[in-house]
Amino acid sequence: MITVHHLNNSRSQRVLWLLEELGFPYTVKRYERDARTMLAPPELRAVHPLGKSPVIEDEGRILAESGAIVEYLVDKAGGQLGAPRDEQDALRYRMFLHYAEGSLMPPLLLKLVLSRVPIMGKIALKRIQPMIDVHLDFVERELASRPWFAGPAMTAADVMMSFPIEAARARAGLDQTRPHTIAWLDKIQALPAYRRAIEVGGPYAYD
Repeated sequence: MITVHHLNNSRSQRVLWLLEELGFPYTVKRYERDARTMLAPPELRAVHPLGKSPVIEDEGRILAESGAIVEYLVDKAGGQLGAPRDEQDALRYRMFLHYAEGSLMPPLLLKLVLSRVPIMGKIALKRIQPMIDVHLDFVERELASRPWFAGPAMTAADVMMSFPIEAARARAGLDQTRPHTIAWLDKIQALPAYRRAIEVGGPYAYD
C-alpha cells in the first residue's frame, strides 16, 4: 500500500491523479498549510528532511520530488502512461516530464512570490509576465499540433504539466486567447481519475 503525504493546494495533487489513473491502492496522510504563511507544517520534516510535499512511502522507500515520484510509479506500473514507442513522441515525453518543473514552474512561482511584495514586487512583475508569455505561447503551439503533450495519447507528461498549467490559468494570464491549452486543461479536469483525485485530496485552490 502506497502512502501519499499530501499537502493541501500543492503538487501532490498530481500524484493522487496518477495513482488513480494507474489503479494503485494508496492511503493519504493529510497536512495543512499555515493559514498565514502558506508554508507546509513542520510535521512534514519528520517524513523527509526538506519538509515538502509530495512525498510517498512504498515498500520501505521514501521518495520525494514530483518528477521522480511520477517516474517511479510509471516504472512500478510496467510503463503504463510512460514514454510512447514512437521515438519522437518519447523525446517529447521526456522533455515535458522535466520542463514542467524545470522551466515552466519557476517564473510562475516567482510571480506568486512577487505579487505579495508591496511596491517593488509590482514593478518586478512587469518583467516576469513576458517571460511567462513565452512559455505559454510555446505550450499553445505544441498543443495545437496534437491532443496530448507527448503525442496522440495521454501520458505521465500530461500529469506533470497539469499543475503549472492550472497555476497559469489562475494567476498568469492563461485564457481563451490560447484555446488549445484551455481545451487540454478542460479535458484533463473532466477525466474520471482526475475528479476522483480531487475528491480524495480535498478542495484544490489553483492560486
